[in-house]
Amino acid sequence: MAANYSNWFIRARLKTRQLLLLVGLDEERNIHRTAEVLGMTQPAASKLLKDLEDMLEVQLFERLPRGMRPTWYGEIMIRHARMVLSNLSQAHDEITALKTGLTGQVNLGAIVGVSTALLPRAIARMKQQFPYVQINVQLDTSNALQPALQQGRFDILVARLFEEHDKSGLNYELLAEEPVCLATRRGHPLAQGAGLTLRDLMSAAWVLPPSGSVLRHRFDLLFRQQNLEPPRNVIETTALSLTTALLEDSDMVTALPVDVVRHYAEHGMLASLPIALDCKMDAFGIITRRDQLLSPCAAAMLRTLREVSVEMYGELSAA
Repeated sequence: MAANYSNWFIRARLKTRQLLLLVGLDEERNIHRTAEVLGMTQPAASKLLKDLEDMLEVQLFERLPRGMRPTWYGEIMIRHARMVLSNLSQAHDEITALKTGLTGQVNLGAIVGVSTALLPRAIARMKQQFPYVQINVQLDTSNALQPALQQGRFDILVARLFEEHDKSGLNYELLAEEPVCLATRRGHPLAQGAGLTLRDLMSAAWVLPPSGSVLRHRFDLLFRQQNLEPPRNVIETTALSLTTALLEDSDMVTALPVDVVRHYAEHGMLASLPIALDCKMDAFGIITRRDQLLSPCAAAMLRTLREVSVEMYGELSAA
């Protein structure tokens, strides 16, 4: 740990006012006006800048006849100075919010598979700790959620990252894989059958994700691997509420994440079919943007998601 304190900014006793000076000079391009804005004398501002340049052994600003212009070295320091000041400001906001009672809103995007266990537990815990935080949740596919995160419409995703996704600007914390099973209403004749195979299900009516989705592709592949044609009597939807309602009122069959089926089975609504299914979705995780400073509400929601995730799936793994 002691080695960490040998960094140059420790030795230089870098001051917050020097960071403010860098940002001010970038905005004003004039040391006299910058000094006025910061409430200091021009000689004091000049000394702060010179001390910093001497320590770094580079020139941070070009002195021009009518002002100043950052060098490449200066651009680097200015960018990082803004980040440090922003982080310090966020820390103050979070402390103030916690002292006064956290308020505001957080926008979550999530895949359907986590909507019956992880998400409800995390949201319930968050609301218990911070009852006045507004939590907005949208369920969708990972392909639909990821661009929305990049556009700033979500603070946090619980979703998958596929190979075609641009991962360069994202933080990803792996949670778990998502096995899939076949399900029907409770009391369905097929649910009691022994030795059930995919061939026995070819004539069944199905509720499935749309063609082109990852789960639908893998579901169809199961049949083709056994030289069977995928079912043709299909209703396509991504709406979990519609899927469960259709199953309750008919003899239809569906393919859903095991956690989802387990949840509805515990409430007497669905039953998993006794058939070994070599099918699972890619692992999912918590996704945030690297360049996004989370609000105090979103930061608290992220911490809560991590806590509940560790309880359910074990330690998180960054990727």
